[in-house]
Amino acid sequence: MTTTTPPSQRFQHRPIWIAATAVLILGAGTAWSLHHAAFAAKLDTAVKTPPVQVTTARVQQQDVQVYRAGIGSVSSMATVTVKARIDGQLDKIGFTEGQDVKAGQLLAQLDPRTLQAQLAQAQATRAKDQATLANARADLARYTTLITQDAATQQQLDTQKALVAQLDAAVQTDNAAVQYAEVQLSFTRITSPISGRVGARLVDPGNIVHASDTTGLVVINQIDPVAVQFTLPEEAVQDINRAQAGSKQALGVVAYDRSGNELLGTGKLILVNNQIDTTTGTVQLKGSFANPSHSLWPGQFVNVRLQLGQRQSALTVPAAAIQRSQEGTYVWAVGDDSTVASKPVHVAQIADGVAVIDKGVTAGQRVVIDGQYKLKAGVGIIEPNQAAAKPATTVAGSGN
Repeated sequence: MTTTTPPSQRFQHRPIWIAATAVLILGAGTAWSLHHAAFAAKLDTAVKTPPVQVTTARVQQQDVQVYRAGIGSVSSMATVTVKARIDGQLDKIGFTEGQDVKAGQLLAQLDPRTLQAQLAQAQATRAKDQATLANARADLARYTTLITQDAATQQQLDTQKALVAQLDAAVQTDNAAVQYAEVQLSFTRITSPISGRVGARLVDPGNIVHASDTTGLVVINQIDPVAVQFTLPEEAVQDINRAQAGSKQALGVVAYDRSGNELLGTGKLILVNNQIDTTTGTVQLKGSFANPSHSLWPGQFVNVRLQLGQRQSALTVPAAAIQRSQEGTYVWAVGDDSTVASKPVHVAQIADGVAVIDKGVTAGQRVVIDGQYKLKAGVGIIEPNQAAAKPATTVAGSGN
């Protein structure tokens, strides 16, 4: 027997089926919308953030020179203002302005005639006294013989001995007068006390010069070797002392031009001042440089590096990799998936285009050295050679 559902019950179940169908349709639509949105987001990300083209380098491990850098100036190793030591007329000049001179070279000649006459007079007086002394000694010899023959008295002998001693003292005085006159005469020839380069001539021939003149005749600067004076912060003193204690040789000093690009000379440290300047908090140092080519010139400003030793197996990167922010220094490190991340680092020193890092990176790690301004954390990167080798591709999406 067949049971027939009443029409009223069939109408009661119909809203339930309609609602279930609507829920299924709505769920399918939502899933499709989410899938389509995710795909669109991926497509939009792929279009908007393609790999950034950069240049990278690997962190190297090598020995590097440790130094302290400062700013200094070149000064002559010795400076002499050549002056006349006696009064007289300047007869001639024995140098050309700006030329190099040797120690003992004639620089100027004063009129010697007055002093030559004084020397001749002193020599004549000495000759006269020497002759008188010779005669007195001969008389003394005679009195000595006569006293043995009772032909002379003891008083005569003693008087003659005193006369000989007096004349001998007079001759010694004459010798001193001759030597003095010779020295005074030698002052008419003014020679260079050091080897160096002369400056501008300060007095012309024909002028009367005096020993009391303050300007002098010419100034000589010794420029080979030459000195470089520079300062370093007071905290560098202990580093310098430790480096000097651990080295059997003088610490090396290197001088560069103002731009820091051209090497001007290498020398050695000869002075660490015995006190720190309390007004500036710095210590004064001096280096000595051989300067045969005159690449260093007195008064010239230079960049100085005081070499303190070597840092063994230091981690280094090109200086271009170092970035700076308010938080400090950092680099863009490249991961295995070719994405970048910002890594804080501590830079020990930067020199000659190389940065020494003692914290933040490891040997062999890749860092970005060009193109950092386009980067942000998580962005993929590609290098120029990879970009050239990789063919261009078009991102295609699926339709509905």
